[in-house]
Amino acid sequence: MLTSMTLTDREREVVALLRRDPLIGSAAIAAALGTTRAAVNVHLSNLGKKGVIRGRGYVLSEEPSVVVIGGANVDVKARSTRAAVPATSNPGTGSMAAGGVGRNIAENLARLGTRTHLVAAIGVDRLGDQVLAATSGAGVHVEHVRRSAWSTGTYTAVLDADGELVVAVSDMAATDELAADQVNAARDLVAAAGLVVLDGNLATETLRFALDLAAGHGTRVVLEPVSVPKATALAPLVCTEHPVYAITPNRDELAALTGLPTRTARQVAKAAAALHDRGVELVWVRLGAAGSLLSTRDGATALAAVPAEVADVTGAGDAMLAAFCHALLSGSEPAEAAAYGHAAAALTVASPHTVRPDLTDRLVRSLL
Repeated sequence: MLTSMTLTDREREVVALLRRDPLIGSAAIAAALGTTRAAVNVHLSNLGKKGVIRGRGYVLSEEPSVVVIGGANVDVKARSTRAAVPATSNPGTGSMAAGGVGRNIAENLARLGTRTHLVAAIGVDRLGDQVLAATSGAGVHVEHVRRSAWSTGTYTAVLDADGELVVAVSDMAATDELAADQVNAARDLVAAAGLVVLDGNLATETLRFALDLAAGHGTRVVLEPVSVPKATALAPLVCTEHPVYAITPNRDELAALTGLPTRTARQVAKAAAALHDRGVELVWVRLGAAGSLLSTRDGATALAAVPAEVADVTGAGDAMLAAFCHALLSGSEPAEAAAYGHAAAALTVASPHTVRPDLTDRLVRSLL
């Protein structure tokens, strides 16, 4: 998806030459434009950073991309080998891996085949090196991942023997520092993207800036509230002044966003309608084992969860949202995209990994 508003006049001239001859060399481009080869190389580098060209041969990239702005950290998981007993030591196993809501969504998208750029902050430390290497290795573009003076964030989760979450503690100081100027540095990517995904862990002013930036370029935004406290903080931003294409709360986050009860199916539908009145096109409410409710201005669709044997629930929601976005960009209708998301979530909970390393579009479709 090429968006002319993101390119300079000279960059558009370069793109026109590449369309006629994708294998044209920088010297031939320079001769055609009456400029130097060094200047052409700068333009080609900028076009690569903007996602307009990819790989060798200056292949033009037409597929829509996703820009994910959010948290990147290390997941520390401890799992009890028997039913967890509070206030005492429990035997079990532990593991560490790259995590963070925004980062997880980005990795899932890349593994499904969507060109994905991550805007995030990690520390200048060994954990940050590991997060960056794992994310880049999965195919995510990380040129806008900032190295912060803060330590790389951690998400520490304790899981019961059945893989269900007992308690979690999140240290997101580096993500809290992610500011508007770093988001603004990725403005060309945002302008050219098919979707922008915003992680509710971002600071309120950063979220506000990102929403305004996307709206200014007409780029659709998907907002993940993350938790009840985060949903409460971002609720004032969900309004017609900051258009949101889709928002993906669970039942409690929906209540925090709207100030309405959400215990019954009728109450969930009413709360979702309240978000439509505030400019949200799609409200996808996660209902756990009961599946989900996808609400549009024209009505609501109930979707069943895909059965799975639970190994670890961590990351299921991130996979679900990423798959939803991937399917939307592939041309699926919202309800079809939501069903695809449920399949990705089922595959994820059946794996001990927060992001399945073998996740592919073909694997997800095998469940459908």
